[in-house]
Amino acid sequence: MLRERAARVQARPLRNRPLSAGGSDVTRTLRVATRGSALARAQTGHVVAALREATGVEIETVIITSEGDRSTESLASLGGTGVFASALREALLAGDCDLIVHSLKDLPTAPYEGLVIGAVPEREDPRDALCTRDGLTLDELPEGARVGTGSPRRVAQLLALRPDLEIVDIRGNVDTRLGRVREGDLHAVVLASAGLARLGRLDEASELFALDIWPTAPGQGALAIETREGDSIPELLSIEHTPTRTAVLAERSVLAALEAGCAAPIGATAVVTGDSLALSATVYQADGEAELGCERSADLLGDDHLVAELLGQAVATQLLEDGAAELAPVGPAAELRDDNWPGGTE
Repeated sequence: MLRERAARVQARPLRNRPLSAGGSDVTRTLRVATRGSALARAQTGHVVAALREATGVEIETVIITSEGDRSTESLASLGGTGVFASALREALLAGDCDLIVHSLKDLPTAPYEGLVIGAVPEREDPRDALCTRDGLTLDELPEGARVGTGSPRRVAQLLALRPDLEIVDIRGNVDTRLGRVREGDLHAVVLASAGLARLGRLDEASELFALDIWPTAPGQGALAIETREGDSIPELLSIEHTPTRTAVLAERSVLAALEAGCAAPIGATAVVTGDSLALSATVYQADGEAELGCERSADLLGDDHLVAELLGQAVATQLLEDGAAELAPVGPAAELRDDNWPGGTE
């Protein structure tokens, strides 16, 4: 039986109340807010370009600075990756913009009162990339190599494959992280290939990890466009990609049903093939010495969103029954254990 306490993941449709824009819908200007980092701007630029090409709508970009951008403290101490979303959400609710663009893996799974995910565009490659000096692969790195990441999942995955590595906790934007490799402070860093691709820097990756041995964060590679509940923005339908929304909904449903804290090392991969949805998820022990996985599939013959949610909940339930809470801060006591759990966030 599926666990009733699992939080429903946000997937409500657009509503029909007209957007207040001081003019007709034809001539209105949509204000899209984003963080000011190069990657955030690139992601938003991708969405803006797609909307303009599909609809011809006028769009203004609004830059918002979050506490996560200003602070140099670890993400765990700031409350997790949700700190990046909070400033944007406050601006949206205040009416300072009409849309906000998130990296979906950084968006908390719990619904946010007054807001909905209005569109999920087609996903980029969700795989992680290893960026090294001299184009070395993970297997080719010297013994004791220093590898940078701020993700507990990636720490566990690295140590599972190369327990000799020295893992260095890092923060900063993509350029800062790659710069530490170029300058010789680190032998390598692990980054999302989607971010590198959006920045036009995928050629700096020396290896892409296969998803069957290296599952990534739920929602990685996908973007989410958030709107106010009740606003009608029909232009968003032009960039909605149903298979992507279905897949990431299943992945995020696992995370929600596991009640995972911000430092839980969890990977999930969902794939839509025709009328079938396949989902796999893995929970890692922080030191990489143990992991627990589960795979399930379901037919998409009705409400795809409901099927995705239920599939994610079923996978999470199986993981908990198999002992996932013994490996990582997941399940009902996750929040109590999370404060002292090693690592940062994705």
